[in-house]
Amino acid sequence: CTSVAAADNSALTSVRCHSSILDLVPGGWWSARVTLAAVLIMLSSFTSCVQQAAPAPALQRSTPPPWSAPRDAVAYIEAAGLEPQPVSSKASSRFTELRVIVDKAAVEVPAYVGIDRVRALQAAVHTHDASGQIWLEGRGASDITLDQFFMLWGVRFDHHCLGSACGGVEVRIDGVVTTAPHEVRLSETQRIDITATA
Repeated sequence: CTSVAAADNSALTSVRCHSSILDLVPGGWWSARVTLAAVLIMLSSFTSCVQQAAPAPALQRSTPPPWSAPRDAVAYIEAAGLEPQPVSSKASSRFTELRVIVDKAAVEVPAYVGIDRVRALQAAVHTHDASGQIWLEGRGASDITLDQFFMLWGVRFDHHCLGSACGGVEVRIDGVVTTAPHEVRLSETQRIDITATA
């Protein structure tokens, strides 16, 4: 509240109280709302011009486990020679089981391998959780190989090494040892067991 004394110093004073700070804005409530709307429009135009950062390059890790799912999966999807698809792609949905053992210890196959949550994109092969189920969903799912899955995971996988374990790698497809694990089509398997030693 503000007090204003009479010009002749008499005892008469008038008191004016503002119930809101908006009473001080010229034009009152209407003017304040127009100003707020203009500020919101300006902010939305600035933020709509911001582009997502480019994904980090796909790298194959030669480290011991555990191995997390890559955050910028779109780079790994492209490095594996696969098509980035919307996460809603569910065509030809099926899964295969993957079990990984390194030096007699189970290795978790993490959630979101092959899924780029930032960009809402996925490969036709990916994991939803850490259960060991590899999902095949989307265009081209029937042609994806085990080698491409490890590219998506970002883990070194060759005839001699799995990550840093280079003492030997054995791959069993539905219980049978294979000599060409990189060529195995995931759609033709029910279970894959990989054992590696350092």
